[in-house]
Amino acid sequence: MTSGTNQSEARFDFVVVANRLPVDRYTTAEGEPGWRTSPGGLVTALTPVMERLGGAWVGWAGADTEGISPFTHNGTRIVPVPLSAEEVESYYEGFSNDTLWPLYHDVIAPPTYHREWWDSYVKVNRRFAEAAAETANERATVWVHDYQLQLVPGMLRELRPDLTIGFFNHIPFPAYGLFSQLPWRTQIIEGLLGADVIGFQRVADASNFTRAVRRLVGYETKGTSVYVPLESDSAPGQTGGYRRGGPTRHVLAKHFPISIDSASFEALARTPEVQARAAEIRSDLGGSGKILFGVDRLDYTKGIRHRLKAYGELLADGRIDPADVTLIQVASPSRERVETYRQLRDEIELTVGRINGDFGQIGHSAVHYLHHGYPREEMVALYLASDVMLVTALRDGMNLVAKEYVATRFDQDGVLVLSEFAGASDDLTQALLINPHDIEGLKDTIMTAINMPQPERAKRMKSMRKKVRENDVERWSTAFLAELERSAAARLDEARGHRVGAEQQ
Repeated sequence: MTSGTNQSEARFDFVVVANRLPVDRYTTAEGEPGWRTSPGGLVTALTPVMERLGGAWVGWAGADTEGISPFTHNGTRIVPVPLSAEEVESYYEGFSNDTLWPLYHDVIAPPTYHREWWDSYVKVNRRFAEAAAETANERATVWVHDYQLQLVPGMLRELRPDLTIGFFNHIPFPAYGLFSQLPWRTQIIEGLLGADVIGFQRVADASNFTRAVRRLVGYETKGTSVYVPLESDSAPGQTGGYRRGGPTRHVLAKHFPISIDSASFEALARTPEVQARAAEIRSDLGGSGKILFGVDRLDYTKGIRHRLKAYGELLADGRIDPADVTLIQVASPSRERVETYRQLRDEIELTVGRINGDFGQIGHSAVHYLHHGYPREEMVALYLASDVMLVTALRDGMNLVAKEYVATRFDQDGVLVLSEFAGASDDLTQALLINPHDIEGLKDTIMTAINMPQPERAKRMKSMRKKVRENDVERWSTAFLAELERSAAARLDEARGHRVGAEQQ
């Protein structure tokens, strides 16, 4: 895969398409506007890929950034896609986060279906597809990301059939019984099938997708392969029929579990500044007690309410002493214009206040609740300072926080309590796996974590660290892009075969 560009046409051989750009706008000390790299998880995962391949990134620049022209940042061509305030409300906050997000996360909260939101989703997806088509070189590779842009692969294939197209779904793909509730289910499937390679976090997600393909459009699937017919039996202007036994396009649909740059987290954890900060955190909390730690976006899928309920009951039962055990809960702001999230914040803060009112002491809170984000250095210090990491997601595509905690613990200490409904549990089998809906089981597991002897902590952490080092973010991206290269080579060979056959006739 090349990384060259045709500068005269500003086209690139490798293009990433995501809802957000990898940069945020800010104002310098001199009052001038500037751009800096975003701290988001997708940006962190793809930065090594962009540094290696070069190319362009197509995405939305954020609010109040209308009229921004393409520019280059740290070697990556930045191609902004404009969104109006109404489109942000309907396409992003509406259809993406109030329809698809809850549906894809097992309907933990009820999805909302509005035809106007769907119309906006189609319109915005087409705008992203057109921007990608204009940015990509001939026979370029385009990698589309996540649930906000599921129609882009199909639209892009119509616009540019020469491209090799990949799609990666960072969140779960629901079982058919849930997915089938979506009024626009067939359009979503057809949009995704525009890709050559469709990646999912877990084996079950890929299986859910191929089952939806069989049920909704009737295409043949075999293992991780989907065979998309190239000829239709439908009458002009109709869709849904295809010619069985005719030529097909092969689509690969399989799991590619995402990970982190584990080496960079460990390197940061080993710095004297971060270790000093970790020691300071422990000292500020009393020095000798046990620290439980949770860090999440403020989202109903993360199981924060279940975590707080279990912790509060342990205090009420007298199984832990608030003088000896502290819970630090970081909940970074998320989608605060969506009513469900505003209600969740109110509920969590009410619960924290109740626990601290019942069990807090002068100079010592039972729960230290922090509703804002932190830079990576502070997060790594918190990981190092914590005795127990609590990841209690009700449903999560992967949960990279669990892997970050493991990567930082070069001291071979600490205990990870991990939901079996997070994709990370597939790799981190030496964590203490829990069903977060089972509050009694969660309470017992927290006690096991608090009381675990050091030799067992070290044994479990050593095993998990090996997994995280072996399956890092570079392995994830390399595996996905290798499949895209194979797909491009196969299509090229097929095209050559067709030409030879035509010449011989």
